[in-house]
Amino acid sequence: MKAAVLCEYGEPLSIEEVPEPTPDPHGVVIETEACGICRSDWHAWQGHGEWADDQVPIGQILGHEPAGRVVAVGEQVRDIGEGDRIAVPFNLGRGHCGYCQNGHGNVCENGIALGFEESAPGAFAERVHVPSADYNAVHLPESVSPVEMAGLGCRFVTAYHALAHRADLTPGDWVAVHGCGGVGLSAVHVADALGANVIAVDLDADKLDRARDLGADETVLADAETDVPTTIQARLGGADVSIDALGIAETCRNSIDCLRPRGQHVQLGLTTDAERGEVSLPTDAMTMREITFLGSRGMPPSRYDELLRMLERDTLSPGKLVTNTVSLAEVPDRLAAMNDFETSGIEVVEFSASS
Repeated sequence: MKAAVLCEYGEPLSIEEVPEPTPDPHGVVIETEACGICRSDWHAWQGHGEWADDQVPIGQILGHEPAGRVVAVGEQVRDIGEGDRIAVPFNLGRGHCGYCQNGHGNVCENGIALGFEESAPGAFAERVHVPSADYNAVHLPESVSPVEMAGLGCRFVTAYHALAHRADLTPGDWVAVHGCGGVGLSAVHVADALGANVIAVDLDADKLDRARDLGADETVLADAETDVPTTIQARLGGADVSIDALGIAETCRNSIDCLRPRGQHVQLGLTTDAERGEVSLPTDAMTMREITFLGSRGMPPSRYDELLRMLERDTLSPGKLVTNTVSLAEVPDRLAAMNDFETSGIEVVEFSASS
């Protein structure tokens, strides 16, 4: 089968013939129908993460936002059958530890990350193995297309988990979203669907236009003359919840500084080699104003049913964020386009278009 393989950090992925996966006793193999292209793939391609013992190994098949149809089933799988349409979380739990059993499989103590670890080859491939399938595989309603589900991907579920489960969000609260790439636009759409008011911040006016289309009530163009926290404080009196969807020191600090007293900052963006996992924070001010700092990563598979119900009712429409579908052969160029933030919204590999 064909797959996109990381051969050298920062160099184009190689489209290669690789061996077909076979299911382990608790796993299934899916024929990949669609897979999102995410900035986390870009981080992996660049070789980021060594500062957190999280660097992707050379030789890895990337891709972590798949949807597809099951073509092979391990003998100990109970709930998944051949022909089932499923989505796959990138943060794969084993299903047995206390975190998994209590609904927090996204931080499974023995979990693995699809497309980021040697033991979990990714989904920029015609077929992909899903371990612990009874726990990890998410059945898809027939009404949800593979491209739409791939658009749901890690960005959308991460944004949903951040706002619905991690932050204490109340309808009518103001949510500030710093960075309107895939995860930022997902956060705008989710926050709007959950009844919040949204102010979106970005350097790119076109991305702010997309944010308005997805539910942003206010926008801030973060040009060189704009003090973002002061602008948000002046307009709204500050945000109740603020999300750093980019992961650079400036957006993290702006997110914290724009909050009202007792506000909540949620960190979604991962840092680059400029920060190497460390950002200086105003801890004294945060203490005096009782600011909460939260991290959020993916979403437990046991909570996907909440999202799927909202999709079926058209409360959420991740397909609105999909701006481009490409073939597998185009993945190396689309990752390179992220170097200068040249992509918009969510791009998806559609395998029916691949050669």
